[in-house]
Amino acid sequence: MEINRIIEESIAVKQGIIESEDLKNKIEEVTTQMVECYKNGGTVYFCGNGGSAADAQHIAAELSGRFYYDRPPLAAEALHVNTSYLTAVANDYSYDEIYARYIRGVIKKGDILVGISTSGNSKNIIKAFVAANGRGGKTVALTGASGGKMIDTAGITINVPSSDTPRIQESHILIGHIICQYVESEMFPR
Repeated sequence: MEINRIIEESIAVKQGIIESEDLKNKIEEVTTQMVECYKNGGTVYFCGNGGSAADAQHIAAELSGRFYYDRPPLAAEALHVNTSYLTAVANDYSYDEIYARYIRGVIKKGDILVGISTSGNSKNIIKAFVAANGRGGKTVALTGASGGKMIDTAGITINVPSSDTPRIQESHILIGHIICQYVESEMFPR
């Protein structure tokens, strides 16, 4: 095993984020939009598939629970956690519809949908973005270097400078933590 090489690759991707003013500006813009959403009584929704679904759930939990300190909860939800809904819609309609159908039922103007996909090509997330955009929601894509097809439907795309899935996922959770920290400190200053 080349443990050092794996760690160095992870560091290199994060260094790429540090060196990209564009990516840092987009992270800051997402944070600003989330604070505005919360100040207006809105909700932030998250979705992904596989490891990205786990990241979506993790980030939603940091916002709805707590991040660094005790404070009131923020409205954040990972769309895949209701397995009865998920399996029913996948069976009755298609897997590509699981997030879009839910979003059409809940998103309000000013709410935010964050879609996480290392490839940027997840059809179910793209359809959910179309649904959110059509109802006045804001959309944020966390992707890999190319951004994939999600670039065409996302309001903001934060594309991690890598095409290596594990390195992208490691950076997605870092970016999620940055957003959580800033949202928490802006909403509940100490």
